Amino acid sequence: MQGIKETVSEVIQAVIPVTIVVILLQFTIIWLPLEDFMQFIVGVVMVSAGLIFFLLGVHIGLLPIGELIGSALPRMGKVWLIVLISFVLGFVVTVAEPDVRVLANYVDNVSDGQVNRHLLIYTVALGLAIFVGLAVLRIIFDIPIKYLLTGGYLLIFGLAYFVPEQFVSISFDAGGVTTGPLAVPFILAYGIGVAAVLGGRKTTDSGFGLVALASIGPVLAVLILGIVYG
Repeated sequence: MQGIKETVSEVIQAVIPVTIVVILLQFTIIWLPLEDFMQFIVGVVMVSAGLIFFLLGVHIGLLPIGELIGSALPRMGKVWLIVLISFVLGFVVTVAEPDVRVLANYVDNVSDGQVNRHLLIYTVALGLAIFVGLAVLRIIFDIPIKYLLTGGYLLIFGLAYFVPEQFVSISFDAGGVTTGPLAVPFILAYGIGVAAVLGGRKTTDSGFGLVALASIGPVLAVLILGIVYG
């Protein structure tokens, strides 16, 4: 019960400031039609309820199962299997990420279907999946994260010179939307689980940074897609 109260309180604190600002703008500056404003109010109620249920689901099921899977895989002693399952988990959790679908729908609409939404979703998912696998390899072989981050972003900025400008913008947005409410909790919990077994006393150093590394993958994947389209 205490967890439910804390979740409700967090959602209310997150949603109320935005709601207050929009209400103030409505009655001082913008004066939207009443029908549109009431749709906003209904949307706020629905978003609040959805966030409450979603966050409860994350804490009850997503975080525990991610950490349990992450701690169980290393005990099998097969590096290739750990990396393969990390790849598959990274792919499916990105396909399920709501933020990725929002971006893909907007890109599809703005480009008049030239950049297909399904192609973009699977491209982003593939990029994130590959880098989740690399992030797990970093934990296994204790590779300093600064080298991977530096190399990844140098590659991004290098590719950006050869890609149409609109794809550069989309690529960085793709990296951002993968750090959404579904992917981040699972990847973090999964990384902590793997690091708890393989990282020893360095669990904090090894377990964090997965999201930072994983978000490089979608940026690179969309840049490469831009080269293909360009």
